[in-house]
Amino acid sequence: MDKILVLDFGGQYNQLIARRVREHRVFAEIRSCKTPLAEIREAGYAGIIFTGGPNSVYDPASPRCEKEILSLGIPVLGICYGCQLMAWLDGGEVGSAGSISEYGKVELTVRKSPLFDGIPENSVCWMSHTDYVKRVPDGFSVIGTTERCPAAAIADEERRLYGVQFHPEVTHTAYGKAMLRNFLFAVCGCAGDWTMEDFVKTSVEKYKEELAGKRVLCALSGGVDSSVAAVLLHRAVGDRLTCVFVDHGLLRKDEGDLVERTFRERFDMNIVRVNAGARFLAKLAGVTEPEKKRKIIGEEFIRVFEEEAKKIGHVHVLAQGTIYPDVVESGSGESATIKSHHNVGGLPSVIDFDEIVEPLRPLFKDEVRAAGLELGIPYELVWRQPFPGPGLAIRVLGEVTEEKLAVLRECDAIFREEVLAAGLERTTNQYFAVLTDSRTVGVMGDARTYGYTVALRAVSTDDFMTADWSRLPFEVLAKASNRITNEVRSVSRVVYDITSKPPATVEWE
Repeated sequence: MDKILVLDFGGQYNQLIARRVREHRVFAEIRSCKTPLAEIREAGYAGIIFTGGPNSVYDPASPRCEKEILSLGIPVLGICYGCQLMAWLDGGEVGSAGSISEYGKVELTVRKSPLFDGIPENSVCWMSHTDYVKRVPDGFSVIGTTERCPAAAIADEERRLYGVQFHPEVTHTAYGKAMLRNFLFAVCGCAGDWTMEDFVKTSVEKYKEELAGKRVLCALSGGVDSSVAAVLLHRAVGDRLTCVFVDHGLLRKDEGDLVERTFRERFDMNIVRVNAGARFLAKLAGVTEPEKKRKIIGEEFIRVFEEEAKKIGHVHVLAQGTIYPDVVESGSGESATIKSHHNVGGLPSVIDFDEIVEPLRPLFKDEVRAAGLELGIPYELVWRQPFPGPGLAIRVLGEVTEEKLAVLRECDAIFREEVLAAGLERTTNQYFAVLTDSRTVGVMGDARTYGYTVALRAVSTDDFMTADWSRLPFEVLAKASNRITNEVRSVSRVVYDITSKPPATVEWE
């Protein structure tokens, strides 16, 4: 099996690069830029990709790798900072772009090269840089330019070294996937024979070995991510896995019973259901700030898990269904914190477990679904709507109360029913209702009302890193709105969110 090394220099898109490689059925693994050269040489990589990063290569404190990596005979593709580092290591000159910095969509002109085979001479790429390659190293040539960047792509084709100042891994670069495909197959000679079956098999074997003799407690929410993590680990450790399902009272309509029934009957797992709704609501009383809600819920989750672990004896490992978009939004390395996820940024600093295992941490949502199907999880469970760990607490704006939760559960159930009835569940990737903290005047039966405003949200995305609002048919929205205002007495107005990510996130809080 061919392997590509993604060498991490602190860029936000390092996991996205790995994901794009895996889309071409080539295995990719991310390792620190400090990985010893000997380990890289012995691992047998078919190619290496240097990621981007926020630093300047000429800053002595910037992350670097050994210059000799360029002389291993392994093809290298440098992206953004990685391109600059490659040039700098090999004797080129890198400096500040100053007033000619580029951000966003830029027109790219390319020259004939294996990297650009089949790609038009002119296309759009995505730039984000304050430095640039001022002089290419000896042996390199310029193979791509933009109006402001004279060395937007460089190559030493004899040594199979390539660098691009732009980001081919993001969807905004029109032919980015084709460029990566050319690097993988035309330059590195990969076969493209890696599958999700390989990931599942490798992961199961890995955890069989790493968790041998250890008892594992899995934080089961019933959502897609934690469900796939639970089944994968159950296959690895069997009855040494206990799934603790914390019903925090913040679930969707009838969800608690469905989760418990599914895992007891379908998968024959050890499952403990903890009904802790009153406990969570007490902790959330009077809290309106979103990040504080997340932190409180994360703290209580861990405390409940600790208590349950003590009841069943010492448990060595806590398992969670964390996936990559959770990690990025919660802040990782050089990345900024967008919002804390209860299973990432919301963890308290001290927990009573020897270690935490997150088997899905490298995967994006669509890859998690593929892994779930590979594990034999029923289709209807794999394609359930994504649900945040903090549950409806972050879809109830302002203070969370039982009254508000009851209203939102009904509104959300109606909206999801109408999307399903219209056969649109696969054309939009996530759809749900939000109970805003504003009330508006309405009229029902010739009488004045003053009820809640409910917002409906639906987005389309392939990775949840970016998302576009879904253009649901007006008749579907109209029917959902009509049912909500007629069937849920506390609601007097329904609105539809038409904001993409960015600038918004998928959730409102």
